[in-house]
Parts: sequence; structure tokens; C-alpha cells
Amino acid sequence: MGGKKRIVIAEDHRILREGLKSLLASKPEFEVVGEAEDGLDAISVVRGSKPDLILLDLSMPRLDGLSAMRDIKKISPETKILALTVHTDEDYVLEAFNEGADGYCLKDAGRAELLRAIESIFSGKPYFSPGIADKVLEGYLEGRQRIKSTSAWETITRREREVLKLIGEGFKNKEIADLLFISVKTVEKHRSNIMKKLDLHNAAALTAYAIEKGLVTY
Repeated sequence: MGGKKRIVIAEDHRILREGLKSLLASKPEFEVVGEAEDGLDAISVVRGSKPDLILLDLSMPRLDGLSAMRDIKKISPETKILALTVHTDEDYVLEAFNEGADGYCLKDAGRAELLRAIESIFSGKPYFSPGIADKVLEGYLEGRQRIKSTSAWETITRREREVLKLIGEGFKNKEIADLLFISVKTVEKHRSNIMKKLDLHNAAALTAYAIEKGLVTY
């Protein structure tokens, strides 16, 4: 059946990216056809290579993995997505699958588990790391919707989250506009909306909030 499974690795830490590449190279049925170190690069690489699978880090510079997933699925619907992350929070898991993930693997996974995750996805089955809480797995499989009050964070739209992440990474309005292919006025509007929703009043407060929410890591 067919040829090798074509895989892209999107991970901002080079040493981890090289480790993943070495692992996949040891399996003759896999071929690494591209690498990316942030979400925007990941989208570009998928657009050019249309891989069978992308290993996608959820916490990357410029554009995080969750934000990149939606575009990746639009560009290449057949591409499977295995989220790689340190996050075990229910919100991250459910959002990842809502955005198009086919599997969710924690970064402390061993070699055998990662290969098992990839094989599961290629066989058409969603994959969850054993470290994910049972209640999260059950909630996803049963399609239950959790009932909870809406926090200020939950009012932030996907685009506003992207802008907040870039603000937290130190980008200026013009740079954010260029990265997201929108106008400076649109960036300013998003910035104003974010500040109102979160009741934050300067760039330092926005940066601190972005770090607290895991959008920016140092």
C-alpha cells in the first residue's frame, strides 16, 4: 500500500526537533519532508508539502499551534495533526480537538508512546497520552459540553489571542499587522478590545497576562 508517510515537524526548540527527526528517520515507513519553528512557518511548510501528518507543538513563537491548526486544516484537510505539548489542562485538550487535532501527546512521552500515537492516528483512531485526565477523555468521547460561567479570558476571540501573543512577544503594532496580514488600524482595534475585555491598561500588563495564560514562554 502506498509509499512512505510524509511528515512535517513543527517545534521551536531545535534540539527537540532534531530528536524527533532522528526518531522518525529510524522508521523506514516515515519520511520527514519539512520542518518549522513557529506557527506561521508551519502553515507555509504544509502549504508547500501537503504532508500526511504534522507533529505540531502547541507553544511556539509568532503563532501558536492551536491558532495554526485551523489554517492547516483549511490548506490541507487530509493532513493529520498530532499535538505535542506540556499542557494537561482540559481546556487545551478540548480546544485542540475542536481546532482539528487528531491526537494529543505530552512531551514527556517516550519513544514508544510517540510512535504508538502516530500509528494510532494513521489507523484512523484519535490518540490521547495516558497522562491526560480520564474526565477529559470521557468528556471528549461522549461529546459532553461542560457548563461553566464565562470568564474574561473566554471572551477573547481567536484573532485577539493571536494579537495578544504577539504583543507579549514584544512586537509593535506595525510588525503585528505585517505578520497577520491585517492593517495597523485593525491591530489597534484588537488591542483596544483586548484591554477593555481584560481590564488591562498597558503593554506590560498585557505581556504579563499573555505569560500567565501560556501564550508566551521564556
